[in-house]
Amino acid sequence: MKKNMFIFTPGKLSRKDNTVFYMPFAFPTEADDEQLQEEILLSIDSEQPETNRGNKKVLPIADIDSFYIMTEASYNTKFLEFCSQNSISIHYFNRFGFYYGSFIGKSKLQSGYALVHQVEHYKNKKKRLALAKSFVRGAAFNISKNLKYYNNREKDMSAQLDTIESVLYEIDEAQDIEHIMNVEGRIRKIYYTAYNEILSNGFKFERRKYNPPTDPINAIISYCNSLVYTTCLSELYHTQLEPTVSFLHQPSERRYSLALDLAEIFKPLIADRMMFKLINQGQLKLNDFEKDLNYCYLKESGRKKITQEYDKRLQKTIKHRDLNRNVSYRRLIRLECYKLIKHITGEKEYVPFKAWW
Repeated sequence: MKKNMFIFTPGKLSRKDNTVFYMPFAFPTEADDEQLQEEILLSIDSEQPETNRGNKKVLPIADIDSFYIMTEASYNTKFLEFCSQNSISIHYFNRFGFYYGSFIGKSKLQSGYALVHQVEHYKNKKKRLALAKSFVRGAAFNISKNLKYYNNREKDMSAQLDTIESVLYEIDEAQDIEHIMNVEGRIRKIYYTAYNEILSNGFKFERRKYNPPTDPINAIISYCNSLVYTTCLSELYHTQLEPTVSFLHQPSERRYSLALDLAEIFKPLIADRMMFKLINQGQLKLNDFEKDLNYCYLKESGRKKITQEYDKRLQKTIKHRDLNRNVSYRRLIRLECYKLIKHITGEKEYVPFKAWW
């Protein structure tokens, strides 16, 4: 299984054949080694030099699915070309942990046949509504699954579960995307009211706030949701689907909106469960955050704890009911993409993923 490479320390990535070498920067600032200039793929214009060559880390390109650049860095077109040729996506986060963009190279799996059918499902109101409703039903089911887990552990979630079920009935009668999005948003708000009953160790949650997050829980939610979104985007990159043509969220010039559709299903399963675990088991602490007058963000210590747990979770496997074999959480997202392709090409009706554990 290919891996995500998370880079938190400023440094250089250089290439030789099919291997990438990562070299952290050294201090104090000196001139870059000119002999490396043709090799350097990342940060070639930095004023900071690499450390001793003995600190070089080897990253075999065959093992890399995506780069997550979690620190300030510059790059040149050779780096982008190399990643594009090897179907490696690059996701960028700033030093506060806020996601701000991705590089997605030209897909080797582009299909005019699939694209035509995908656009047709977007333009056909009835077909688009059917898919949008499926995404929300899948998300609501997985949210309810989380609530039922805690409800069976002496946490009273009955009010939230009953309210979500009653709101979800509106999906059947919804005649436009705005109504479906409204239902999705209300289900999330109901879900959030259970957080203070679920969370422990001094963490409290009032309501969802972002741009910027104003408290530790909002900071975690934003960061974890960005990780799920970028994973969905990377998985879409390895299929014939066009990530800018979506069904629940409106297509946008500034984002890959189909990844947002898929993320709705997997955020409860991956991001939310991970957050509850890290907080309740005491792995994330309040001193992993930094607060100012009107915002709160994760320190690097907190982002590293979440990222390490997230990477483990993506590699975790479960016995798939239909395939009768073990598949990773990340593979579940790829399989969801394949289900969408079968749906839009008329092979098999799409049924959203619903957790059974």
